[in-house]
Amino acid sequence: MGVFSSNAVSSDLIWEIVRNNNAYLVKRKESGGIQFSRDPLNLTNVHSRKYAGFVNEKAVGVQPGEKNGVKVISKKASASQKPAKSTTEVTHSGGQSTRKIYKTVANQTAQSGYRPDLREAAVARVSAVRKSQKDPKPTPEKKPRGAKAKKAAAGES
Repeated sequence: MGVFSSNAVSSDLIWEIVRNNNAYLVKRKESGGIQFSRDPLNLTNVHSRKYAGFVNEKAVGVQPGEKNGVKVISKKASASQKPAKSTTEVTHSGGQSTRKIYKTVANQTAQSGYRPDLREAAVARVSAVRKSQKDPKPTPEKKPRGAKAKKAAAGES
């Protein structure tokens, strides 16, 4: 159990090496040089050390699921050397209430000190995913304003 793995590298060192060039990095020069991330385990899509899922041993990601559901992906710290087994997925169906999903995601994120700093971002991401899955309300017809407009509308029908 006390055997040191030669593959173990500090996540800080990994970040310093890959922070300027990696597969998930999206750079935009026209917007003032802002940098985004396409990492599925990045809750805010901001290119930063705190939210980079591929660097941290523990990370959480939220993605849309089937039938208005939400899929929560978390990374296992114990399986960091086995990429195929390093993530777990929990799917919440679209039939569940949104508040219940918020609570389970918040508990899953902060359970036993997993990543309590990501709780708020995870719930915000679930909220954004659920909002994007709703059908937009139809826009109501504009009501005529003023006497002339009302008279013209009455004359047309």
